[in-house]
Amino acid sequence: MLAPTPIVLEPPCMLAAVRELYSRRPEARYLEPWELQHVLFSLGYPDDLADEAEIDAAIEVARSDRTSDEGAA
Repeated sequence: MLAPTPIVLEPPCMLAAVRELYSRRPEARYLEPWELQHVLFSLGYPDDLADEAEIDAAIEVARSDRTSDEGAA
């Protein structure tokens, strides 16, 4: 028998996970990286806990996306 091929070949992108979380739960925008680390893990976004530095970088990009969208409106 052949082993099943996984649908997702690489771990999820932290930036995409943070953006999705922010769109679903806007109150999460105000969490610190260490708090967001726990929320992302609890909601099942990553399989394991991501580094706070990786989460912090994703937060900065996601927040800058939001502020640039607000300035364009």
